[in-house]
This record gives sequence, C-alpha cells and structure tokens, in this order.
Amino acid sequence: MIDQSTVDRIYAAADIVEVVSDFVNLRKKGVNYQACCPFHEEKTPSFVVSPSKGVYKCFGCGKGGNAVSFVMEHENLGYVEALRFLGRKYGIEVEEREQTDEDRRRNDDRESMMVLSSWASDYFVETMNDTDEGINVGLGYFRERAFSEAVIKRFGLGYCPSQGSQFTEKALTSGFKEEFLIRTGLTIKRDNGTYYDRFSGRVMFPIHSISGRVIAFGGRTLRTDKKTAKYLNSPESEIYHKSNVLYGLFFAKKAITKEDCCILVEGYTDVLSLHQSGVENVVASSGTSLTVEQIRLISRFTKNITVIYDGDSAGIKASLRGIDMILREGLNVRVVPLPENEDPDSFARGKSSTELREYIRGHEQDFISFKTKLLSADVGSGDPIKRAAVISDIVDSLSVIPEAIPRNIFIRESSTLLGIDEALLVSEVSKRRRDKALSREETEFLRKREKNLPQTEFVPVANGTVVSGSGVETLEYELISYLLRYGMKTINFGTDDEPNEIKVAEAIIGEMKDDGIELQNSLYRNIYTEFVSLYDKMTDLTQEFPLGSLTGHPDPEICNTVVDVMMRTDLLKPSGLWERNEIAVENEEDRLHIAVPRAITLYKTKIIENMIKSLSDRLTELAEFNSEAEEILKQIDMLNQTRKHISEKFSRILL
Repeated sequence: MIDQSTVDRIYAAADIVEVVSDFVNLRKKGVNYQACCPFHEEKTPSFVVSPSKGVYKCFGCGKGGNAVSFVMEHENLGYVEALRFLGRKYGIEVEEREQTDEDRRRNDDRESMMVLSSWASDYFVETMNDTDEGINVGLGYFRERAFSEAVIKRFGLGYCPSQGSQFTEKALTSGFKEEFLIRTGLTIKRDNGTYYDRFSGRVMFPIHSISGRVIAFGGRTLRTDKKTAKYLNSPESEIYHKSNVLYGLFFAKKAITKEDCCILVEGYTDVLSLHQSGVENVVASSGTSLTVEQIRLISRFTKNITVIYDGDSAGIKASLRGIDMILREGLNVRVVPLPENEDPDSFARGKSSTELREYIRGHEQDFISFKTKLLSADVGSGDPIKRAAVISDIVDSLSVIPEAIPRNIFIRESSTLLGIDEALLVSEVSKRRRDKALSREETEFLRKREKNLPQTEFVPVANGTVVSGSGVETLEYELISYLLRYGMKTINFGTDDEPNEIKVAEAIIGEMKDDGIELQNSLYRNIYTEFVSLYDKMTDLTQEFPLGSLTGHPDPEICNTVVDVMMRTDLLKPSGLWERNEIAVENEEDRLHIAVPRAITLYKTKIIENMIKSLSDRLTELAEFNSEAEEILKQIDMLNQTRKHISEKFSRILL
C-alpha cells in the first residue's frame, strides 16, 4: 500500500481543474467549468468540474468523481497507478508497500495529536473566558484591539496561562500523553525533566486545516521584552506543515469561491479585522514566506489573488518574490497599496465592507504595472545600470507567466511603461523562458495550457438528475442526500416547547437504528454504511465531514452517486416532499428542520405500507381463516399502530 501521509499529500496537491485540463479543454462557466465529456460522444457540453467541491460530473453519461478517479477512468489505471501518475505530476515520490504495524501506529498517533490539539484549543478558550488572568490579560487584549465577541468565538481565540506549566499539567491529568504534548510542540521538556508550556502567557490563535480541524497554534506575547519573540508558531509536526497551511482558509473558502477572488494578507489580526468588517474572502501566510503549496491551495478555489500589504514600500518590496511565485502558478495577481503607516488590521478597523471593497476596487493594480512603477520610481532616468537592473527584474516576472495571452498583454504594457521596444522585450522574455531549463513534464504542461481553445459555444446543462425506481428507493436517495450534503448541520428535531438541537446525521442515523431499518437499495445501503462508519470515527463534530473518502471511493458506483448528490441544486424540492404547504424561504438550509423529519416520516411510512401490503396479499391467498391468518391480522394491526405513532411523533415536530 501507499503510506497514508503520501496519499494525503497527493490529494491535497491535485487540483481538479488542473488535472482535468491536461486532458480536456475546460471553459469557465460561473463558479464551475464545462466541457464536452471525454467519456462519451456529445456535441452539447454536459461535463462539469466544480473547483470548490473538488469533483467532476457528467450529466450525460453519469460519470463523476475527484481528481484521482478521473485519472483512473480516463487513463484506465488502477487506484495505486493513478496515485503514482499524480505523484509524478506534482513531484511527490510514491512508494508502495504493505501497511505495517508502524504505519497503523503512525495513523493512530496522528489522530491522537489531532484530538489533543482540539482539546488544547477548548482549554485556551475556557482559560480566557473563565479565569481572572484570562479575562484581564487575554480577553482584555482582544477587546483593546476592538475585536467583537462574534469574531473571537468564531476563530476560537484564547489564552495560555502564564504559570509556566499549568496547561501541560492539566493536559496530563486529563489523560493526554507526554509524547503527544511534545510532538505537537505544545509542551517543551527541559533537560532536568520539568515541563514548560510553549505558549505560556500568550494570546492564542488556533490554526485550522482546510477541513476545519485544529492542527497548530500561533501565540502572541503581551510582554514588552524585546528579547521575547512577538509571535510564536507551533513547530512542524506530523499534523502541521506550515508550507501547506493558510490561516483563515477554512473560514474563507466559501467566500473565496463566491467572490472568485482571494485576498492575501500577512498576519492573524489582518484576517480577523477584515472578517469583522464583512470581508471574508481573506487568508494570511501567518508571517511565513509564501510557498508554492499555499498558492496551489488558493487556486483550488479561485485563480484571482489580491495582495494587501502594509503601506510602507519596504513591506511591498519584500513581497515581490512571493508574487512572482503566484504568477508562475498561472494565477492573476493584483496589488492594493495601503496608505502610509497603515496595515490591513488598522485600516479595516471601523470600516464597513462596502467602504473596504470600494477602496480595494479603486486602488488595486495589476502586478506588472505596480512593480514597474514601484521599481522605476526608485531609479529615475539618471542611472542606466540601475535602470537596466529594473528592466531585468521586470523581465524575470514576465517570463514566469505560463499563459501566452496575459504574458503578451503584460509585455506590451511594460514596454510602454519602461519606454522599451516591445519586440526587444518579447525576445528577452522568450530567452529567459528557454534558459529556465524546464523539465519535460513542465514543458508538456505549458504546451497544453497555451494551445488555442476550440471555438465552441457552451450552453447550460440541466441541474440534478432523475432517480428511477420505487418510492422507497427515491426516499432512500433523499435520505442519503441529506446525510451527504447537510449531515453536519444542526436542526431542531423536537418542538418549540421541547427543542432538541442535533445534527442532521444524528437524527437520521438515530431513527434508523431505533427501528432497526436497513436500506433496501444495495448501493444506497453501502453509501449509508460508509457514511456511518466515517461519522462514528469523528472525534470533533464541529468539523466538516471527511467527504473526500466517499468522492474518492474505489467503488465507482459509490463515487459517482456521491458526486451526483453533491452537484445537485434541487435537493430540497424533490418529488413528494414539497408538493403541499410549500414554505417560502430564502436559504434552502432553512428548510432542513422540516424536510428531514418529513423525509424520515415518509420513508418509515412507506416501509410499513409495503409490509402491510405484503401481509395483506398473503392473507388473501389463504383458503380459510386459521391460526396463520389470525397472526397476520395481529401483525397488520401492530404495523398500523406503529404507523400511527410515527405520524403523531413527526406531526408534532413538523407543526
């Protein structure tokens, strides 16, 4: 087998749009991409790729999945071979071997470290809100910075006590192992065997994975001692690789997709202040140098990045290398300079989202123009050597842009700004590109990306799919759909007088277990079983469900059906559920508290009706009234009573 950490790296690196684009000419259509399906002949495109969900779906032939399953299907490869293919594409070494006891232990250790990090985050929050020191020092700092209670709660901000080892001692008495405290970097063990809390006396910023699990922390000291580092991050560990993480991405990814743009800033408080002002499509590199992995992470949600840095020119110049990396990855970059002595945190404070967006729109510049003006302003026209260095710097940036059309547009603009013949710039850029000695795989990749797109007119495709089969099968499909799309959402599964706030998944799974019901459709039963197995393993139900385990399932039927559900846009208006008493709501999720109980009611009722019909048919086959007939009548009566009980129970919920 392939080591799980390697599999995770491949899945994280594999951009669905990028992978499919190597084989299919995609064209952007809204937030998704469309093309004619590579798996069957068609003239009207019905093949859709969703970058935000990381899946593809053909509404013509029904095939769907993620990046790995696409390679498997298109190249006729097995699962391991597809992982090797993507590993080569993204420069990830793949070694196949049998899973050893060590592998299993390592996977268990990773989960233990995740659980510890989640507990630590809760501890820091509790310390800040429930202790005198936390309230006065930690909460006092955030209030002084004018952060709202909503932002403090949403991002899980907290405080680590300053008593040296108080956190560690509490963790040990709570049953956590010293080994994991040290490996996560939360605890430092001195040579004399005593402990020290790494973040002692610091306000805490939990760092979340893209799925929302706490994997590390950033801590800010409140001391004025210049020898103490102002910010301190968790060290690298099995669960935290800083080059692969962007602060705030978990909270920003939906807004990034909606806005089709990601705002990139430097620090934690920059992200918090912009969120508080209503601008949520923002992430931070958390004080570390921007990496290729972070850029590729952003590109899964958008191809447009707006960089906002401090108003001083030194801060802008220090970011130029990172922006060249963004250009190299084929993303569109714009820069917003702030007024002098301002940073995103201070600038956003007290401003509305409208004011901030208007400022960004009014001051953002394409990167090449900005860089040309910035460097040229420092040189002027008096020093030809310095001027040549500026031109060389600009040419370097132009040469890394992979797309031919935007590269040529920027060359033309730069030639005007620099007062240089355009043909000379074209020649120099071409030379730089040849001299970079790109690998054969990169050369082929660039060739495919730069070839002319066919002049095909794209038309919209129909939303959703029609599910055939009996009423029971249709209802089972709807229950599976609620689990996959809204399983982690909380609904009131009680009444107004006796509320019962639980997860959608908990409601459906609980009702199925209470009555010992097993789904009749074998495919839906398999998906349900896989979902329950993954759900039962979740230790933190505030996190997102690990849907990738199902969209990348080795069983193509499971994979296709799950993707089909995730691509639907009409789930809460299915046949039978909303024909009567239609409720006007703006957000489809507002219907869940009615839709889920109603789906369960209809399903259970349908199961009972089928059982009653089967017993009635058997009764009519009997030649005389005997003990068997008497037993059948008793069973029918019991089923009718059960049906009545179900109807009464869910009527209370629905009303």
